[in-house]
Amino acid sequence: MYKQIHAGMLNVSYVDAGDSAGWPVVLLHGFPYDIHCYDAVVPQLVANGARVIVPFLRGYGFTRFVSRETLRSGEQAVLGYDLLKLLDALRIQSAVLAGFDWGGRAACVVAALWPERVRGLVSCNGYNIQNIAKSGEPIAPEAERRFWYQYYFHSQRGYLCLERNRRAMCRLLWQLWSPGWAFDDATFERSAASFDNPDFVDVVIHSYRHRFGLAQGEPAVAEFEARLAAQPRIIVPAITLEGERDGVNPPAGADAHARYFAGGHEYRLLPGVGHNPPQENPDAFAAAVLAAHAS
Repeated sequence: MYKQIHAGMLNVSYVDAGDSAGWPVVLLHGFPYDIHCYDAVVPQLVANGARVIVPFLRGYGFTRFVSRETLRSGEQAVLGYDLLKLLDALRIQSAVLAGFDWGGRAACVVAALWPERVRGLVSCNGYNIQNIAKSGEPIAPEAERRFWYQYYFHSQRGYLCLERNRRAMCRLLWQLWSPGWAFDDATFERSAASFDNPDFVDVVIHSYRHRFGLAQGEPAVAEFEARLAAQPRIIVPAITLEGERDGVNPPAGADAHARYFAGGHEYRLLPGVGHNPPQENPDAFAAAVLAAHAS
C-alpha cells in the first residue's frame, strides 16, 4: 500500500494514488494526525484526474531519517525542505499543495520560498509561516490558554508525558480542537499507530521549542529559516480554509491573513468544522483543492 522513497534527510513513506500522468497534488497532515485524515479526500481527487501524493511527515508512520546523526528537528523550514525534496525525488516539477497544521505550514513554506514549484495552495488557518522573532510577545489570555500544550512541551515533564502517554495526549487534543467531531475509537487508532514512530516525540518536542526560540535549528536549513523570518508573501493562487469550531485556532476571518497573499486569495469558512477540515468535511476540502487546481 505504501511506497518508500529517499528524499533529502528522509526515507519517506507515502501513498501514491491515481493516474501517474494526472495533475499532481500533495496532501500534508498535521500534528497529531497522519495520512488517514485524507482517506475520504483522495478518491474525490483521483476521480477528477489527479495524481495524489500523501506522505507521512518526519516523525510519523513509516517515514524514517536516513542518518542517526540528523537532528530530529520539527522546525518550519525543515518541513518545507522535506516537501521540496520529496517533489524532487518524485520528479514533480510543480504541484498543488494542500494541508493543515504542520502540513499547511510546509505547504506555505514551499509556496513562499519556491513558488515555481506550486500550481496552487490550500492552507487551513491561512498564512502558516511562524514569526519566531515575535514568539516571546504575549497574546490574549484566552489564546494563551488554548496553547497550553505548547508551553507544556517546553518542559521535561511535558516531554515525558508525550513519551509515556502518546495516545492519551493526542486523543485529548483531537477532542479539544474539534469539539463537534464525533470520531470513534477505530478512527483514532488508525492514525495513532503513526505516533509509534521512534522519532515522533523528539520531532514534536523540537517543533514546539524551536518556534519559541528555545531550541537550535537544523544547520542545513538555516538559510531558509532566515528567509522565513522576513515573513515573505505568497505569490501563488491560494485558498485558505478555517473551521468555524476550531478549538485551538478559532477563525480569524477573511482579512486576517490577506496581506500575505499576492497571487490571488480566496477565503472559505467551514461551518461546524474544527481543526481537522479534511477529515471532518472531506467534501469541502476536496472542493478547495479542485478549485486551486482550476485557478
